Formats: sequence, structure tokens, C-alpha cells
Amino acid sequence: MVDAQTITDNERWAGVYKLLDRNSLIHPEFEPQEEIKEFIQNCKILVIGAGGLGCEILKNLALSGFCDIHVIDMDTIDVSNLNRQFLFRRADVGKPKAVTAAAFINKRVQGVTVTPHYCKIQDKDEDFYSEFALVICGLDSIEARRWMNATLVGMRDEDNPDSLKPLIDGGTEGFKGQARVILPGITSCYECSMDMLSKPTGFPLCTIANTPRLPEHCIEWASVLEWPNKHGERKMDTDDPKDIQWLYETALARAKQYNIQGVTYSLTQGVVKNIIPAIAATNAIIAASCCNEALKIATTCAKNLNNYMMYSGNDSVYTYTFEHQRKDDCPVCSNSATKLEFKGDKTLEDLMDYLKEKPDVQLKKPSFAVGGKPLYMQAPKQLEEAMRPNLQKPLNELFSSGDELTVTDSTLPFSLQVVLTFI
Repeated sequence: MVDAQTITDNERWAGVYKLLDRNSLIHPEFEPQEEIKEFIQNCKILVIGAGGLGCEILKNLALSGFCDIHVIDMDTIDVSNLNRQFLFRRADVGKPKAVTAAAFINKRVQGVTVTPHYCKIQDKDEDFYSEFALVICGLDSIEARRWMNATLVGMRDEDNPDSLKPLIDGGTEGFKGQARVILPGITSCYECSMDMLSKPTGFPLCTIANTPRLPEHCIEWASVLEWPNKHGERKMDTDDPKDIQWLYETALARAKQYNIQGVTYSLTQGVVKNIIPAIAATNAIIAASCCNEALKIATTCAKNLNNYMMYSGNDSVYTYTFEHQRKDDCPVCSNSATKLEFKGDKTLEDLMDYLKEKPDVQLKKPSFAVGGKPLYMQAPKQLEEAMRPNLQKPLNELFSSGDELTVTDSTLPFSLQVVLTFI
């Protein structure tokens, strides 16, 4: 006997056919009950992220007929997630999101197999990602998006059509959101649109060190100042619950010292990972758009989004769709060097600060090399100390105008090539 809370396979497919018919996705040249079902069932999908957006995406995919779904997420469930991440319950707090979400869908919807991967996306290789027909991102991290985008673009082989893995990316910020379809090497990629992103909020060092007034100041103090003092060279892992817990406890103690209220575990995650606040209704709308595009790609029955949809629900419901153009000098999909003009009498440190602020680059801790020769390296500590004097040297003493610099950063999954011309 089927549990009253279980959606049977017949019920699921009846809903799918109604959805396809309502959206004019049934192609007149074949029988939907046979052809479309086969297309959807054979489409293996990877969902990245099982948070607010990911829960909606997993639910939508399962109810849209997809049978083979994988999900990656390395976070665990926090009590603050429960107001919008509806695949979780209070008893699930502390458990892996990917594992818990997969178990919920597998139990609730017949005919669906959701396979969880409790790990980082960086833990998987290209052989793993090549297994899927398409990838849907429901991430809250710009760095993770950049890594996934660069990986899929790098996998594309023009002589092998199967190497093209469409990337459907969804994102939300309060009452705003966007959904886009990226065809690696064909349409604009995520890196092409870096200049559209708002710059992450920063706080003056003197404020967080001496006169904190906000809970964010206490968290930044714990992250920027106290972490290196207590942990030395060990890099903070913002995806490790133990590291986040240490930051939270340290920031909370700092806040109590200055009578500051509002330091929470979830806020600590948001500050150090640059997590954007989420609203359930926005997640639902953007997830629906992402899954609608997945259905189009899987069935090949309708033209997919071309290629960027923006949504705003601040004052009313407003959407706008446009074609985001590829950048000719995109370091990922165009595989070309970025051209930059800069004063030759400026120092290497000036260049570093400029690249940190540049909207379409957004570096954190860049290292520099020219012609295979290191100019400045962030790690290891001994090498950084030995090369630190180069930061104060003028650029025209370190290399010539028109030379190509190789810039690496922990936030970049690729090397940034910069042709620097002195002005």
C-alpha cells in the first residue's frame, strides 16, 4: 500500500504531461507519452547546492519527470535553514544537506533516484562531471560558481559534442534573482558577467580592530585578525563547520566585550562566505525558471532561454530577459589575455590593490609572475617574506611594458593572463 504522503509514478507523469502541454512544450511530431518520457528519464542531471534554491530545484526536477538526479553539497543543516529549506526538519539539524535532501525526495516521490555527494565540488574530477547531461547551480558562493563555470568550459572539446555540458545558473538576493543558461564555449559564461556583480562589502581595518559597532565588525575581526594569530599559516576553510564554529565563538566573545548584539552562526557564515540573504518566494520563482530550462534542454522541444533572465519582486513582479554577450577578452571562455593599462611608476602593491577592486576580477590574495619568474607569492610564508620587498618596487623596475603577467589567486580556478602596458 502506498503511503498517503507518497507521490506515485503515475501521478507524477500525469503532472508532467499537463505541464508540458500548458507550456506548449509537446512537439507535434511525436507521442509525448513515449518520446518525451524517454528523453526525460534518460537525462542525468547534477544539482549543485542543496540549500534554499537547491531544495526547490530538487523538488521541481523530481516532479518534472527526471529520474536520475545527483546533488552535491558539503554543508550541514543549521536550525536557521528550516524556515525555507523545506526538505529538512528539526531532527535533521547537524546532518549533511545533500544526504538528507536526497533521502527526502527518494522517499516522497516514486520512480526517482537522487544520489547525494557530501563533499566540495572541487573534490570531483572531470570524469565525474562528464557523466551528466546538464548541470544546475543553486549556489550562494561566487567562488564556487566561478570554479564550476571554468571547469565546464575547460571540458568542452569542439570535436566531441557530448563534451558540451549546459550550465543553468540560478541566484537570489533578497527579492531579486536571476536565471541563466550557459552553453560553454558558445554563449557568454559566468566569468563574462563578473562586472555585473556588486562588490562584496568590506570594513575598514581600524574599525574592526579598535572601534567595532556592528556584529559584522566582530566577525571580520575574528576572521581577518584573530585567525592568523591563532592558526598561523593554516588557511581557513569557510566550508568546514569546525572553522565556522571557531569564528562564531570568537566573534561572539568579541561582541560581548563591546556589548554588541546580533552575532549568530548563520551571520558568521554569511560574512565570511559572502552569502547573500534568501527569501523563500524568490527561491521558488528562480528555481522554477531553472527547471523549466532543464526541461526544454532535456526534451529538445522548445528553444531555451537566450540567455539571461532577471527578476525583481521589490515593488511588483518584474522580469526582463536579454542576451548577455561574450567578452572577447574573457579569461575563461575566450582563452585570451586581459589587456590593462597602468602607470609604470606605480608599485606592484598598487597593482595588487587595483586588481582586488576591479569588478570583473575581484581577487583576494593574488600572486604574480612574469615569464615564468615569480614576482610575489602569497605562500608559503618563507617565500612570501623573501619576495615582499618587490611589492614596494615600481612596475617598470620589475618588468617591461607589454609583458604578460600570470596572476594566480585562491579564488580563481584558472591563471589570469594580463598584458600590462605602461602609461
